[in-house]
Amino acid sequence: MEYLKQGNDILLKTADLDLDETLDCGQAFRWERIGSGSDCTYHGFMLNTPLTVSAENDHFRFFDTDEETFLNVWVPYFDLETDYSDIKRILSEDQALSKACAYAGGIRILRQDSWEALCSFIISQNNNIPRIKGIIGRLCEMYGGFPDISQMKDIVPDDLAPLRAGFRAKYIADCVKKLNDGEIVLDEIKDLPTEDIRKILMTIKGVGPKVADCAMLYGMYRIDCVPMDVWMKRVMEQFYPEGFPEFVLPYAGIAQQYLFHYMRTGN
Repeated sequence: MEYLKQGNDILLKTADLDLDETLDCGQAFRWERIGSGSDCTYHGFMLNTPLTVSAENDHFRFFDTDEETFLNVWVPYFDLETDYSDIKRILSEDQALSKACAYAGGIRILRQDSWEALCSFIISQNNNIPRIKGIIGRLCEMYGGFPDISQMKDIVPDDLAPLRAGFRAKYIADCVKKLNDGEIVLDEIKDLPTEDIRKILMTIKGVGPKVADCAMLYGMYRIDCVPMDVWMKRVMEQFYPEGFPEFVLPYAGIAQQYLFHYMRTGN
């Protein structure tokens, strides 16, 4: 990773990053593509820190971003200090993963805020991406930004009627209550063994294994987690009926991103 300041912007040179593959692959829901065709620009947020970022020739431009915010927010968020070339080299020892890595090698795991990711994937249940984005957008409008859990203290499902979230409102309300009451403290549980975190998250109403694994993978960077949806079930049945090879397991969450994208759009 190399970067330099240019006026109010940061110019980044890095390998293994594709904005479309990373920001529009279903791991985050607060990014919107600006324009079309080869002009790849996105605007979005990490919690309430905004960013416009563009792919320009051999670099990426982070608009109106000071160096401190770039280093402390966006470098971790885009996982820019992780060597994805080395991870892909390891994963490519497997035939199916070799094809998937070659097809979608610009995907990175976004290191999102644990509360934002958990709330977002509760909203994502039995939902499509435009509706998910709409519900999250209305949540942000209601609170003037993505709310801190303390702002939502004492809410009941009816308070969330403006979100038009349907049955998910009661799940959001239960999650907020457990977090505000201290029954679940995300910063404290994120370093526990994966299975222990999964069990704790599944005490929230409506949170099953898939939502728990999404919250861990995208909100706690537990890259051993593999959220299982229809597409990944097909992948496992077709290529890995006995499970991933042992050498894949430490990077299983990253592997599933490559495989998921390849199965959906390239196979």
